[in-house]
Amino acid sequence: MEKSESTRPIEIAETSKERKGKAPLLAAAPPVAAEHARRGYKRGISIFDLILRISAMASALAATISMGTTEQTLPFFTQFFQFQASYDDLPTFTFFVVAMAIVSGYLILSIPFSIVCIVRPLAVGPRLLLIILDTVIVPLTTTAAGSSAAIVYLAHNGNSGANWLAICQQFDDFCQRVSGAVVAAFITVVLLIFLVVLSAIAIRKH
Repeated sequence: MEKSESTRPIEIAETSKERKGKAPLLAAAPPVAAEHARRGYKRGISIFDLILRISAMASALAATISMGTTEQTLPFFTQFFQFQASYDDLPTFTFFVVAMAIVSGYLILSIPFSIVCIVRPLAVGPRLLLIILDTVIVPLTTTAAGSSAAIVYLAHNGNSGANWLAICQQFDDFCQRVSGAVVAAFITVVLLIFLVVLSAIAIRKH
C-alpha cells in the first residue's frame, strides 16, 4: 500500500509564464477559413471592377464614335453658301473626340490588369497601378464632357447677350448626336469614379 502511493506521479501545475510562451505559437497560424474568405472578397471586387471597366469602355467608345461621325448638311443652299455642321467646326468637339479616344484606348488596355486582379486577388501592384491611372483619366474625361456640354447648351438655347443663335432648330440631327455623345461621356465619368472607389476599398482591405 505504501509502495503504490510512493510511485504515484506528481502533477506539476503549469506556470503563467509557460502559458504566455505557448500562446503566440497558437496564434501564429492564420485561420484558413478567414484567408479563403478574404480571397473571395477580393475576387468579388475584382470581378465587379472588370464589369464596370467594360461598361465604361463601351460608353467611352460610343461617345467617341457618335461625336466623331456627327455631320449634317441642310437640304437647301444658295449659290455661295451651303449650310453644313460638323464636329470639327468647333475646337471643343475636336478636343472631345481626341480626349474620349484616349480614354477608350486606356480602358481597353486596362482590362488585362483587371483580369490579373481576378486571378491574383491579393496582389497589390496591379490594383495600385489601376487606381493611379484611373485617377488621372477622370479629370480628362470630366473636362471633355463639361466643355462640350456648354457648347451643346448654347446650340440648343443660344445666348441673346452675345448674339449667338440657337442652331438646333435647323440642325436637329446634329444636336441629337452631340447631345448623346456628351451624355455617354458623363456616364463614363461616373463609372470611372466608381472604379477609383472600388480600387481604394480593395487596397484598404490589404
